[in-house]
Amino acid sequence: MTMKKNFIKIFILSCFAFVLFGCGQEFDINQFKTTENTGNVTGDTVYIQLSPVWEGFNKPTAIMVGREPFIYVCDTGNDRIVMLDVSGKVIGFRSIKQPVAIAQDYKLNLIICAKFDTTISGQVKTFSAVYKINMFAGNHNIASAPMKMVLPGLAELSKPTREYTGVCVFYDNSYYISRKGPNNSSFIDPDNSILVFDGNDVANGRVPLLEPVGTGLVSAYNINSLTSFNKKNIDFIATYNSNNSFKVQWLNYVSTTEKSGYESRLSPASAPMMLPNRFGQPYGATVDNSGNIYVADAVKDSIFKFSASGEELQSFGGPNVFNAPHGVAFFDKTLYVTDTENNRVLRFVLSTDIR
Repeated sequence: MTMKKNFIKIFILSCFAFVLFGCGQEFDINQFKTTENTGNVTGDTVYIQLSPVWEGFNKPTAIMVGREPFIYVCDTGNDRIVMLDVSGKVIGFRSIKQPVAIAQDYKLNLIICAKFDTTISGQVKTFSAVYKINMFAGNHNIASAPMKMVLPGLAELSKPTREYTGVCVFYDNSYYISRKGPNNSSFIDPDNSILVFDGNDVANGRVPLLEPVGTGLVSAYNINSLTSFNKKNIDFIATYNSNNSFKVQWLNYVSTTEKSGYESRLSPASAPMMLPNRFGQPYGATVDNSGNIYVADAVKDSIFKFSASGEELQSFGGPNVFNAPHGVAFFDKTLYVTDTENNRVLRFVLSTDIR
């Protein structure tokens, strides 16, 4: 009976791999149903660190589990994206200057915030950039897959202080890019913004009604990461630098006859996640299948866990575990954390078995 079950599991996995990579169609979001499971994992959670530690990185920042699933790490200090399988085996690399954020759409394209060098009037200058890598067209060979630059456009080459800091993708393959910079007096085009792109990389302006210099709720001031939900909505989690009073915000899109735009999903009066100064310096977030939110805090050397209602659950860490963690990702009861200043990736199994 056990052999039969194992055969069935292998057969199912083989069929999935064939559908994903062997056929001539890209991953289509329309095949999935909308789910609204927002319940939380019940019982006590034990974080069991897995061995071995994944090493060989230099200041890794963002980390993401793709839809294949493969794991992608922004190995910032080594100027590359590292692609691994879930066991930690390196599948490939892609050289990109100082990548800091990564997301994947439902066509398996990677969207990356990074930098590039160019020569202007005989001088080498460095600009922030957004790249898109077509993994499907490249048969998932990250080293040679077709890549194009989405940003900056020609007009933005005159604004070298602008930086692209975060990216998140929605169910229709549209995506947001967070941008920051010192020039925010323009009503039309302030540096601190969230830029909107459709699935064909056509720019559709900025997310409206976000304050470019505000340090309270629903602000675009110095965002350093964006995280979307795996649902048919355009909600997202934003993390902010230390200038903002609410350093982690769930921005909920509402559309009524009175207004359309974003508002805070959680109330500062009742949600512990929204307490002022709750965080030191959050740099990344992820959401699990139950709607729980995980936040990597580089100053407090910790991973914070919150329920979908903003209640704090089982957080963990400290300087004996992490040194400035920047990125966090979740897949199959496992939490992946970029332990940035220790130049490694740590993994933790989330288990409710405390025996």
